[in-house]
Amino acid sequence: MVLEKEKKISRRSFLAASAALGAAGVLTACGGGSSSTAASTATSAAGSTAASGDASADPAVTLVYAEVNPLDTIVGQTASYFKEQVESLSGGSITIDLQASGVLGSENDVLDNILAGGDTIDLSRISAFALTSYGCKKSMLLSLPYTFVSREHWWNFANSDLAPDFLNEPQELGLPVRGVFYGEEGFRHFFTVDPVSGIEDLAGMKLRVSNDPVMNGLVEGLGATPTVVSFNELYSALQTGVVDGAEQPIANYASNAFPEVANNLILDGHTLGAVQVVITDNAWNKLTANQQNAIMEAGKAAQEFNASLSEDEENRVLEELKADGCNVVEVPDKTAWQEACAQVITDNTAGLEDLYQQLVDMA
Repeated sequence: MVLEKEKKISRRSFLAASAALGAAGVLTACGGGSSSTAASTATSAAGSTAASGDASADPAVTLVYAEVNPLDTIVGQTASYFKEQVESLSGGSITIDLQASGVLGSENDVLDNILAGGDTIDLSRISAFALTSYGCKKSMLLSLPYTFVSREHWWNFANSDLAPDFLNEPQELGLPVRGVFYGEEGFRHFFTVDPVSGIEDLAGMKLRVSNDPVMNGLVEGLGATPTVVSFNELYSALQTGVVDGAEQPIANYASNAFPEVANNLILDGHTLGAVQVVITDNAWNKLTANQQNAIMEAGKAAQEFNASLSEDEENRVLEELKADGCNVVEVPDKTAWQEACAQVITDNTAGLEDLYQQLVDMA
């Protein structure tokens, strides 16, 4: 709990420092097992999306990529595929050092590091709304509950002319990262230690959040208590009763062994697990123009790979969970859930109503 408070303070300090530097003109925007099998089965994109210039003779560079989840998850497989494409499209001049399973810290730890100017991490897969804590308001809209009614709805946005405006928001604010591509890891659902049968059973529970204002509001709307716990500590928090439940996409729920301590999954689908990959300005500026182009072309290929992978992978994992005895609760009517979220949507779209409506209208 103390750690989370300190992180929040560090973000506030970072924003204040960034604003001062921006005013002074110093901070300048610069423009953004199963895993190996999945990557190796989709290598044709490298030939079809060749970079416009040959980067093979450019200076060799190694970029460290942080991923909090294991490589057998949807985002882990996407990371492996992105690595393969970057190394191919750059002619081997770029090596991606893929560090998965949270070995470089939680998502917030990674962001605190790279946004403070650290140079030990170059690329990271983050939740699409993770930069909300650093002043990115457009990104926050992607996390609002029941905004995206289907995967098709999400991809209508991610492949639209509007998506680059969201990806480029950190650069507009003077943050030292740029977006490379979007993806998704399936709809997010609540899971609990004790059995549940509906929304009413969540009332009074302590549900894990990552100190995100939207998730805090969502959990409070359900009558539960939002409880900040680092993702790396979530398993033990569920095991020891620090929290009664949490929420994750299905594939992450399974890969992180959460059914061992919280074997009840209610398919409320409150938010689509939208993700993006970002690269730091420090890393971007180390690359030649041809290498930068290879990164972006690899991002396009990885976005397509993720779109083709996510739903099938999620369905496969869900069937495995059911076969293993997980208590999976269907939610055929989500009206009560949507009503519980009404206030958090109103609170977090103030001043951005027109932009939010554009997202909604892409269904």
